[in-house]
Amino acid sequence: MPTLRMNVLKRYLRNTLLLGAFLSFSAQAQLQVETYGVGATQIPIAISGFTNEELAPEMVSKIIKADLNGSGYFKVLNTLGSTSETDTVNLPDWKSQGADALLVGSVQKLDDGRFDVRYKLYDTNKSSTLLAFAIAGSSQYTRLTAHKIADAVFEKLTGIRGVFSTRIAYVTKNGSNYQLEIADADGSGIQVAIRSKEPIISPSWSPDGTKVAYVSFELKKPVVYAQNLMTGQRTLIANYKGNNSAPAWSPDGSKIALALSKDGLTQIYSVNVDGTNLQRLTNTSGIDTEPQYSLDGQSIYFTSDRSGGPQIYRMNASGGEAKRVTFTGGYNITPRISPDGQTLAYISRRDNKFQLYALDLGSNQELRLTDTSDDDSPSFAPNSKYIVYATEVNQRGSLGVVSVDGRTKQRLTTQAGDVRNPTWGPFMK
Repeated sequence: MPTLRMNVLKRYLRNTLLLGAFLSFSAQAQLQVETYGVGATQIPIAISGFTNEELAPEMVSKIIKADLNGSGYFKVLNTLGSTSETDTVNLPDWKSQGADALLVGSVQKLDDGRFDVRYKLYDTNKSSTLLAFAIAGSSQYTRLTAHKIADAVFEKLTGIRGVFSTRIAYVTKNGSNYQLEIADADGSGIQVAIRSKEPIISPSWSPDGTKVAYVSFELKKPVVYAQNLMTGQRTLIANYKGNNSAPAWSPDGSKIALALSKDGLTQIYSVNVDGTNLQRLTNTSGIDTEPQYSLDGQSIYFTSDRSGGPQIYRMNASGGEAKRVTFTGGYNITPRISPDGQTLAYISRRDNKFQLYALDLGSNQELRLTDTSDDDSPSFAPNSKYIVYATEVNQRGSLGVVSVDGRTKQRLTTQAGDVRNPTWGPFMK
């Protein structure tokens, strides 16, 4: 079996060739979303058109429908016309049409130019009101307003916090141009964090969602930076001899774990977010790489070939003895721990396919989540219910989203080049 060094290097170089993009206009950059598969149980919901929503830049009800329909948790029923939150509704009639819940609302343009979106969510079984709120925002935040309403409906009806208003970061490539982009969870609202003629890989969100750490090759070698997304200011985190790679934030945002080859073989280190106080955490005769903190910050999961082939281990966040976590399959890499600490996602090579797997850490049950053959870079949604990952379809890089039970899947693609290395941002306060 090839060594971890050779295999990690091969995939690392493959990513540098396929990642990143330099897109001069957003129309091409827009990610296209395709949803297939549904959840084990779906809640039938009717979403009426919002009264006067044509006043806003985008149709609020359409965005909400797309969010809930793509989640796998809902069956969105076809509706005609519009209904305001102030209208009298016949809930038994909606129930007879198969709806367990009904969402109605309206859009008003305020004197200051903002839009006021009001909505009500009804329980048709109990003929009661579940939610009734208003959200005011500028025209540029119309989609965010709709995503927030979808989040509220999702949580009220499932008990699970919605992630429609969260963001993802990823790298796209068009020719020899690279671009780190930030987008809504549905691939809309794209913003550019950095452009480069050299590869960009391994983006990682800070816990507060204000910064992204990543690896840049602009100095003709892999160097780790952290960038403030509001100001654009960059901080050099690691530029040591050899490779500087795989940054991952601690849950409190004070440290970044990373993999360095400064002293020979690649090992795990931690560093303060200003680049100071470098500490070595592993000291083995093998390769240790791809660190990830647990939610409580007490442990670090990482990939190592110390057992002969690449497997996933866990150690104390300050270093010390490591315990092996994965035992099924001879090649398991790229660990990602869910925010609730219950599930470990990773890439496993079996039958010459790199596919996404999930391991229930309580029952030790493993589940293959994808049917593609070249998966990479998994990242959990902040509610732990979905995983975004990179894959290849028709020899082009694309993103996939899959629920942790494997039932609901989405594919996010762009016509403007390859898209790779996704990372799902945190809940925003």
